[in-house]
Amino acid sequence: QVQLVESGGGLVQAGGSLRLSCVASGATERIITMGWYRQAPGKERELVATNTTGGSTRYSDAVKGRSSISRNSAGNTAYLQLSSLKPEDTGVYYCHARTRLRNYWGQGTQVTVSS
Repeated sequence: QVQLVESGGGLVQAGGSLRLSCVASGATERIITMGWYRQAPGKERELVATNTTGGSTRYSDAVKGRSSISRNSAGNTAYLQLSSLKPEDTGVYYCHARTRLRNYWGQGTQVTVSS
């Protein structure tokens, strides 16, 4: 089992930046990928960025060029740096971890970007 706890959300003005953190606990040695997804009101959950244990990263077109995902050396904490924020970045951001057998989700952290 893996537990995920996010932090770092809040209210930000357009053009600003923020950093989200996700701390994993439990069977963290089994984690292959950690990443971030988001869900805006009335929309489906969508990929933001992922980071594999090998260091590969992937970004959605919506955030490419203004975001950076990273993990600590222990591999149990993931960070998402978002800059040049836009109102359309508003939503609940969920941390995700994938092991060989399961997907895990955090509770989510709200990000609101005001215009």
